[in-house]
Parts: sequence; C-alpha cells; structure tokens
Amino acid sequence: MSVKIALISLGCPKNQVDSERMLALLENAGMELVQEPAGADAAILNTCGFIESAAQEALSEIFALSSLKKQGLLKKIIVTGCLPERYKDDFLSELPEVDFVLGTGSYHKIVEAVADALKGRRQACFDDVNLSPLEGRRTLLSSPHTAYLKIAEGCDNRCAYCVIPKLRGRYRSRPEEDVFREAEALVQNGTRELILVAQDLTRYGLDLYGKRRLSALLERLCAISGVEWLRLHYLYPDEIDDRLIETVVKNDKIVNYFDIPIQHINDKILKSMNRRGGRALIEALFAKIRQQVPDSVIRTSVIVGLPGETDLEFTELCEFLKAARLPRAGVFAYSAEEGSAAAAMDSQVDDETKARRLELLQNIQYAVMEEYNERQKGRILKVLCEGYDGGSKRYFGRTFADSPDIDAKVYFSSEWAVPTGAFAKVHITGAVDSDLTGETKAQDGEHIS
Repeated sequence: MSVKIALISLGCPKNQVDSERMLALLENAGMELVQEPAGADAAILNTCGFIESAAQEALSEIFALSSLKKQGLLKKIIVTGCLPERYKDDFLSELPEVDFVLGTGSYHKIVEAVADALKGRRQACFDDVNLSPLEGRRTLLSSPHTAYLKIAEGCDNRCAYCVIPKLRGRYRSRPEEDVFREAEALVQNGTRELILVAQDLTRYGLDLYGKRRLSALLERLCAISGVEWLRLHYLYPDEIDDRLIETVVKNDKIVNYFDIPIQHINDKILKSMNRRGGRALIEALFAKIRQQVPDSVIRTSVIVGLPGETDLEFTELCEFLKAARLPRAGVFAYSAEEGSAAAAMDSQVDDETKARRLELLQNIQYAVMEEYNERQKGRILKVLCEGYDGGSKRYFGRTFADSPDIDAKVYFSSEWAVPTGAFAKVHITGAVDSDLTGETKAQDGEHIS
C-alpha cells in the first residue's frame, strides 16, 4: 500500500513553486498525493514566516493538524519552509506535535524526511540556504493554464523591515537555459500565462552574467509557441532600465502590468527603510512608463507606520497615492519583525496609530480602484477564464490588469461555453466592489481563443 501524503502550501507564489517541487519528488518516489490531511499518513505544511500574521496562520494550521493527529486521523506532521528556518533553534522543542522539520535549504530532502518521520525519527534539517537546489520537476497545485516561473532565489536588497535574506539567502539567478526549458515544459502541459517571480526580477542575471538579463530572458520566453501572457512580479524601482520598458512595449505577450513595490514615497522614510532611490526617481519612472506604455497598469505596495513616520510623512504618502492614481496597490501596516534592522529603531509607532493610518490609506486606494473600474465600463477586454460560479451562473476570470489571488476578477455571462483556461472577449458593463462584470462579445467572428 502506497504512502498517502497531503500538502498544504502557505505564503507567496515563490513558496508555491517550492511546494510543487516537493510534490514532484514525492510523486516520483511512488507516494500517493491526497487532497485532505484527514486519513493521510503524513501532512506536509510549507510555511511562510515573513511577518507575524503569516507565522500565526502557520501555527493555526499546525494546531489543526495536531487535532487530526490526536484523533488518529493523521499519523505524522512535517513542517517546512520559512517559519522553521526563522525559529530553527527551538522549533521542535516548542512544537512537540511536529514530527519532522525542513528549513528553506532542505526542500530537496522531503522524501527522506517523510520516510524518517514514518519510522519514528524526530529530527530537524537545516542545510545552507545559499546552496539549495534551484531546479527540479514540478507537480502543479493549481490549474495548468497559469503557472509561476521562479527565475531566482534569495535577496540582496537588505530592506530594514525585512528578514527574507536571512530566510532565503543571497540572490541567486537560475541559468537562462534552465528557465527557458522549464517554461517550455509548462506551456506544453497547457500553461497559457507564465508569471515570472523572484524577490527582485530586475536583478536577474547580475550574479551569473555580470549584467541584467531580464530583457533577454523575456525575449526568449516570448518566442515560445503557445504562451499568451507573460506577467512580471516584483520589479525594484531603481533597477528598471529603458531596455526593459522597450521589451514590454515591443512584445505583445508581456502584459502591460508593472508590479513595482515602492513601500513609501517620503525620502526620509525610504532612507530609513534602506531603499534605493527616492521620490524623484519613483515619480520619473511612473511618468516614463505611462508615457511609453499608455495602457499600462502599475501595481505597488506601501507600508505605513515604520518607526519614525510622523503625521507629516504619512500625509505625504496619502497625497501621493491620491495624485498617482495607481489602480492596484497593497497597503500594509508595519510589523516589527525580530531580527530586522527596523525592529531595533527608536520611535516605534503605536498599534492604534498604525491601524488608523492603514484604514485611511485603504479608503484612498479603494476610491482609486472604483475610479479605474468606472473607466473600464463599455470596453471589450480580453479575459482569461478561470472557472464557472454555479451560484451566480457566471464565468469568472482575469484581465491583463489582474494577477491571481491579489487583484480583482471579472464575472461574466456568455451565450457560449467558455472552457477554463480559454480567453474570452468580454464587454464590461459594471462593477461590484472591486470586481468587474460583463458579457462575452463576439468580435470579428471570434469570441474564444
């Protein structure tokens, strides 16, 4: 009888890729992958440990698995990823319900970890995060029409609020040929949208080739027959050069979606964050993108409440977001993470002030999104269909302006059956909250591709 394994993946898309590589290793070892942990021989929880809220989510999952284990519905619990890497000195002693632990440098040992756990060996394995394998076959956790393509591991930016370099190691680009081969394999498996991810896409190639190679990589990926959309996640502002913008302009497959986390706009706060470039650079970059890519959507993320942020600096951030009209933005309250430089700073902002500022900024951003949605009414947009909602009896999907799980959706009716993974031309007729609504629209005799 084969060993039954359930895997729960938390956190970012980069973490999901790690989970998919572990699944492929387990599958190759002859283990049976099941959807639910109840009834499994072992449950693997791949965790995020970037901020306190992510750690709490992981702990809640561990306690839920522990409950199944106590009921005799689950034999072993294996925890992997950033959370144990962050607290490796006492992870097993603090969580006696966990049977085996792998850090971020040890994903490749998952088969051995399962075997050892089932034999009753309770251990933790933390290999060098700078030497973890960058390659490996994947078993996708989601529908194949959209897949993440991780092109680098680690980070060298050392932002003051962040502990990722300690959890993931130095920045390491994957060889261009390896990335290209994986992209080809994904597309042959049915992928139509490739989402390139890394802690910093714009740094790609500097460590391997001595120069930026993101544009060259994109040009190769655009030549793959069958890929329809290429989406870029996490572009560092001061690393975006003219060639990258030109590459987006001349390649229709690269969606006009620029994910550029700025984190703040005030120069003093940006310096405290150890971010490169200030307000002038950010404003010039956004103006250049909008001039050269008129239909572009810029997504960003900002942090309120960093130590030393006064009402004056916060007001500057509010006024900037009102004026910049960025249709996609994630707004977060600063979290003092143990081991980060910012956690040791003076003038920590109290939780009440952070919560108030967060709410104010969220309200500003919601108004910007409503205005953007209003401008979409009457347009015919290309939508990647992701499924059918039986309750509303409508299909749902995403436009070029929407990345999965973080942005909006389009809910639409259709006189024709629209397969999951197909593109439909949708006439936008309205909006509900942050999502658009519409109906399929035939154009030039074609409505689905």
